Amino acid sequence: MIQGIFALAGFIVMLGVMVGIGINQPRGTSMRTWCFGYLAISVIFDILVIFGLLFQVGWLTELLLGLSAGAATGLAIHVAHHINEFGEGGEHTEGEKPKGIFGF
Repeated sequence: MIQGIFALAGFIVMLGVMVGIGINQPRGTSMRTWCFGYLAISVIFDILVIFGLLFQVGWLTELLLGLSAGAATGLAIHVAHHINEFGEGGEHTEGEKPKGIFGF
């Protein structure tokens, strides 16, 4: 049960961070800062994975599973945004309507 809580917490944290900074475009920041934010997330995640593998910390492993799921969901939302940018026949339709919380 407790493993599921750590995994769910990791999922919510990662997806929340990605939505907070903007999955498809920067939210209240420059493109450069937005890119550095994603770089920082990646480096911190890699450090946590190495730490978790070296020391076999159970709760951290569960948290990392949740973080991975949150990142994968964020990527899926990002890809869905790009799919929706193209109309039938591959025509680009970006900018036709305002985007919601997930960037659609």
